[in-house]
Amino acid sequence: MTIGTYPPLPPFYKLYKDYIENPKSAPKPPPPFEGTYVCYGGNYTKELRSFNRELQLHILDLAERPSQYARKVEDISLIFKNLHHFLNSLRPHQARATLIHILEL
Repeated sequence: MTIGTYPPLPPFYKLYKDYIENPKSAPKPPPPFEGTYVCYGGNYTKELRSFNRELQLHILDLAERPSQYARKVEDISLIFKNLHHFLNSLRPHQARATLIHILEL
């Protein structure tokens, strides 16, 4: 039995063998997903709405109490960071590209 250092290549790599000579030879992307997005049994729509609601409440609270500016801006910043992390967990490819762009700056 032979054991390799790396796992075998996935079979779909053969679809891109002529890509260098002819970029149009690659298969077309799948159609956009319709309906609700469920990953690992979780519906992320509720979480995104919860983040949005919480963000709106904190912004309104900041408008009502400008004396607590520093604390409210810190809370809003934390909500944005959590929302950004959550969205990036839904889009690993885009998250990777964003990270590369940030690191290049």
